[in-house]
Amino acid sequence: MNTCFPTEINHAKAKGTIRITWNDGHVGEYEQEYLRGYCPCALCQGHGAQTRFISVPGAALEEIRGVGNYAVEFRWRDGHSTGIYTYDYLRSLCPCAECAVRRADRP
Repeated sequence: MNTCFPTEINHAKAKGTIRITWNDGHVGEYEQEYLRGYCPCALCQGHGAQTRFISVPGAALEEIRGVGNYAVEFRWRDGHSTGIYTYDYLRSLCPCAECAVRRADRP
């Protein structure tokens, strides 16, 4: 069971960002190209253990759908929609300075 989950997900189309408010009060603002680049599907990530960024210039989000009580699916203008972004994965990707420090402190 997830301990961290979004209470609100807003797509600011004009700004090109997705703002996620988490149940612990944390707020993350993700650029569309950043989320598209870290798509977790096997096509984008392969089957290795290391997460990699795949540059997709001009990535534009068209739709956000909930997947059960554990994830969201983003449908991108380029037709890609096979990535299931679990809440834990989304939180681990948070690009804010506070989360970057936490990631750097991990062994």
